[in-house]
Amino acid sequence: MSALQLSQNNGMIARSSSRRIVTPRVVKAGGRVMPMRRLRAAAEEASIAQDFSSAPVMDFAMAMAEPESDEMSAADIKAALLDSFYGTERGLSARSEVRAEINELITQLEAKNPTPSPTEMMALLDGDWKLVYTSNSELLAILALSKLPFVTIGDITQRVDTITATVENRAALSVPLSRTSLSATASFEVRSPKRLQIAFERGSIATPELLSDLEVPESVDVLGQTVDLSQLRGVLQPFSQGLSSILKQVGGIVSQAPDLSFPISNDSASTWLLTTYLDEDTRITRGDGGSVFILTKDTSSSSSHMTPEQEAVAEAMML
Repeated sequence: MSALQLSQNNGMIARSSSRRIVTPRVVKAGGRVMPMRRLRAAAEEASIAQDFSSAPVMDFAMAMAEPESDEMSAADIKAALLDSFYGTERGLSARSEVRAEINELITQLEAKNPTPSPTEMMALLDGDWKLVYTSNSELLAILALSKLPFVTIGDITQRVDTITATVENRAALSVPLSRTSLSATASFEVRSPKRLQIAFERGSIATPELLSDLEVPESVDVLGQTVDLSQLRGVLQPFSQGLSSILKQVGGIVSQAPDLSFPISNDSASTWLLTTYLDEDTRITRGDGGSVFILTKDTSSSSSHMTPEQEAVAEAMML
């Protein structure tokens, strides 16, 4: 080998040895392999004017690489769900984006159902439940009556009696000088750990209760327009005492009349309900038409709790 070739080879070896062999470094974070370049990018985005090899910056980069645990607990999801009902009038006036948010929260809460077999926990199902949200078209039609002048839709409740295997749905309705309620009674059968087969049998309209107090609101909405009734209240004030006396007398007579009851026999008399979430105070139920019902337990009612003897009887009936 000539002196020239030897000199060239030595030069190439020198240049080669002066180069660093770079291998992609990785850091394990939260069980995942994170390329170092992503850690560098995280530090740069934070505009930290320090050398990347310094400990504070590396700690920050490692923190950025850690997977964030944004999973909410069942209690937090339930609280967020109940808060999302504010201003929706139990689903009647919910906007599409609000419905989408509610549906997402419902799905998340159903995934954390603490009672996988609700029909085997009759003590939880038994009692009075109050509707707080629904997408059911029939119930929304009833809620829409509140848009009529002087009409108020009160609580919509469901009483589950596991001893008699019956369900009673009731909607309170009030108009000036009177209030009543509409109800439907059904029997149920357990078809699966989550499913109840419902057969409606009778409907009824409660005997109107005449109110002795003439309460005229300050304003009322008619076709989207607010009508001021303050002057009308002033005109009726002198007659309120005499009218109250008459209403008491008439109310005593009317209250003796029985409720109007009628059989239910149509295609919608039979349906099913699937309980997808159940705890001590909240229940999510889905109907066969794709409707969803969210109810909270009315603990003020004495029928909301079963005695141990009643619970044993109910469980025996479900076997």
